[in-house]
Amino acid sequence: MPNYKRALIPGGTYFFTVVTHARAEFLCDGPARRLLRIAIRDCQAQRPFTVQAFVLLPDHLHCIWSMPDGDADYSTRWGVIKKAFTEAWLEAGGGELGISVARKGDRRRGVWQPRFWEHWIRDRKDFERHLNYIHYNPVKHGLVCCPHAWPYSTFMRWVKAGVYEPSWQCACEGRQAEPITFEDLPETAME
Repeated sequence: MPNYKRALIPGGTYFFTVVTHARAEFLCDGPARRLLRIAIRDCQAQRPFTVQAFVLLPDHLHCIWSMPDGDADYSTRWGVIKKAFTEAWLEAGGGELGISVARKGDRRRGVWQPRFWEHWIRDRKDFERHLNYIHYNPVKHGLVCCPHAWPYSTFMRWVKAGVYEPSWQCACEGRQAEPITFEDLPETAME
């Protein structure tokens, strides 16, 4: 395996992509949403961070976090969240997919992919591009025709903050929305 070096900028803001094991589609189910919300909030109570933006799709999620001053340990936070979710999910009767003997030996379960992808947000323009990517993602995946129609994102929070118009990229009522391309963003994050 290559030696991947994560960006560790204390107090930084990061974009993340986290994917279920074998892209199993369960994250938007009511119990999964509730348990993930609890896992994130419990982690925040012990290891604070701010969720700037979030979108939950059936088999993955994207989010932007801002870390506290002097702290860049998002890896531990993701480990805590994924472990807490997995334990609660399995205890509640949620399923998992089969895994290899090697993964079992590493005490992994068939709920999440073992890692996640991160990108350090460098400036305001970078933040805006990733914010747009997050909120357009359900449209990109064909789940809805407009960002406002997807209930599992922070899009409406950003509308209320005045960042977006409610009709941003909307194709309702016969409107034409120009599809957005994100060619300038790293391909590995765009799942």
